[in-house]
Amino acid sequence: MATAAMSEIEQVQDLTALVDGLRVLFEDPEFKVVSEIKRLTGKPIIGNFPVYSPVELFHAAGAHPVGLVGAGNQIEIAHADSRFQSFVCSVIKSTLELGLTDRLQDFEGIVFHSICDPARNLASVFKRNFPDKWVEYIHFPQNLVTESSVDYLENEYRRLLDRLQELTGKTVTNADVNNSIALYNTARSLMGTLYAFRRDHPHILTTRELYSLVRAGHILTVEEHIRLLEHALRLVRTKPGHERDHIRVILVGSFCEQPSLDLISAMEEAGLDILDDDFLLGRRWFTEDLPTDGNGVRTLASAYRDRSVISSVKHDSRRHKGDELVAQVKSSGADAVIVSVPKFCEPGLFDYAIYRRALLDAGIPHLFVEYEEKMWLFDKVQTEVETFVESLLLD
Repeated sequence: MATAAMSEIEQVQDLTALVDGLRVLFEDPEFKVVSEIKRLTGKPIIGNFPVYSPVELFHAAGAHPVGLVGAGNQIEIAHADSRFQSFVCSVIKSTLELGLTDRLQDFEGIVFHSICDPARNLASVFKRNFPDKWVEYIHFPQNLVTESSVDYLENEYRRLLDRLQELTGKTVTNADVNNSIALYNTARSLMGTLYAFRRDHPHILTTRELYSLVRAGHILTVEEHIRLLEHALRLVRTKPGHERDHIRVILVGSFCEQPSLDLISAMEEAGLDILDDDFLLGRRWFTEDLPTDGNGVRTLASAYRDRSVISSVKHDSRRHKGDELVAQVKSSGADAVIVSVPKFCEPGLFDYAIYRRALLDAGIPHLFVEYEEKMWLFDKVQTEVETFVESLLLD
C-alpha cells in the first residue's frame, strides 16, 4: 500500500520537481510520512542512528527502520544543550532535541551504535530520559582481523533479533532475513547505478539531486524506495544537461552528521562536480550484493567485515584509508579531494590526518572545510571552494 507522498512522487515527470518534493519529505521534523506508514502498515517504527544499521533485521522482524540523522536546521536546540557538553557535534544534540520536543512519539524505539563516544553516551541519555522507549545499542567489533569477529557480530545480531521479536511479536525465520537482504540488495544496486551515472555525467545528475534520492530511503519503506529509485532512473536518462567548467572531486568526511541540502548546492555552484561522496554511507554500506541462500544473520555479519565500504567509524587494520582514497581518486579521474568534516567530529578529524598525508605524498590537491548541520549561511564555505577551484583551473 503506497503512502500519499509516494503516490504523488510517481506522478512527477521532472527530476527537479521530484527532488523539491523529496526535500519536503525528509526535512520534516514531525515525520508525517513515517506516521502515515505506521498507520497504513501497523509496523513498529525503529529509528536508526547513523552510520550503519543492519536494517534487513528490522525489516525481517516486521518493523519499519527510519534513518535518524538529526534535525538539520529545522528546529532550534532549546533542551538538549543541558544534557551535553558544548563541544559535541550537532547531530547528537538535534536527535535528542527531537525526542525532548515529542517529535519521536510514533517511534517505538531507537538503535544506536558504537561509532563514537558521544553516540555511545546518547544511547544512555535516551534510556534515562525516555524509559518507556525500546532503546538498543549495537556493539560493532573493533578488531576485524580474526574470524572470531564474525562470530561475535553474528551473536550480537542474534541478540538484537531476539529483542526485535519481543517488540514486534513476530517469529523471524532465516527465509525472512534472506528475503529482506534481497530487497535491500535491489535498493543498493539501484543507488549504485545512480552513483555510477552521476560519476560519468555530473552535469546531468547533480549531487543535490542524488543526495535527495538516497535520503528519501531514510523515511520510505524499502519497497517504496526501490520504486522511487526506478522512477528516478527513468527521468535521469532523459534529462538534458550542459557541460560545466568545474573541477571533478571526491568528497569525504560527511559520513555521519549531514550537511544541509543548501550547503551541498553551494559547493556545486562554487565549481565542483562531485564524482563520489560518503553522504548517508550506511545506505550503501556493502560493496556487492549479499548472498540470499545461506544463514542470513551470518551473511550480514560476515559482510560487515569483508564486503563493506571503508569508513572512519569502522576500524579495519587490513586496509589503509589513505591509500584507498588515493586509489579512488585515480580510478575515478578526479582532480582533487574535498575533506568536509562536521565540527567536533573526532572520527572525521582523526582520519583527516591520514588523508592529508596520503594526498600530499600522492600530489593530489585537497581542501578541508568544516560545517555543522545547523548552518544557515554558506558564504564562507562557498568562498573557500571558489578560491580552491580557481587555483586549480588557473594553475
